[in-house]
Amino acid sequence: MTEVPLETLLEATMFSAGRSLTPEELSEALGYEGEEISEALTVLQTTLKRRRGGAIQAVEIGGRWAIEVKPAIANHLPTDTKSDLPGKLLKAAALIAYHQPMPQSRLVELLGQRAYDHIRELAQAGLVNRRRDGNTRRLTTTRRFSEVFGCPHTDRKKVKKWFRDQVAGSGMLEGMEEKLALREDGEEGVQMTLELSEDE
Repeated sequence: MTEVPLETLLEATMFSAGRSLTPEELSEALGYEGEEISEALTVLQTTLKRRRGGAIQAVEIGGRWAIEVKPAIANHLPTDTKSDLPGKLLKAAALIAYHQPMPQSRLVELLGQRAYDHIRELAQAGLVNRRRDGNTRRLTTTRRFSEVFGCPHTDRKKVKKWFRDQVAGSGMLEGMEEKLALREDGEEGVQMTLELSEDE
């Protein structure tokens, strides 16, 4: 019987897991030394990047590895095959990522009482953390948030900067300066706007 290359085993293992895995978890599952796993992960990442017409990539986020669809391809997938968040949750997640750590009370001011449901659903999906802070909670993104949105960072500050860069680069803030202005703590005159329709 022909031995299956380690890179192939890693690709199959991460694909079937459907979640990110640490090199230690992969080492234990496959019975290879950690150094061999780390080297093979780098080789696999390069191989998938060079694969002509390939739809998937190996990504490392905060020390965990996963197989995911390339962002350029993901935009062309049928909507019923994507695990996208509903629009109502996407808005709440975007506000939290952009302003984290964001007081829950501030999100409620922006979205109304429905924000409590959105926060609960986002927390249950593992996308946000809720930490008690006085009479409110501080909302921040999680490692799972980074995985779902393709962010290469897990550190809260880096995620916030990355997300802000994505928003700025998308042009979605043009012409919306009067809507939902949010002043950052300690940043005089800095404002951010996101459009939220009344029906969602």
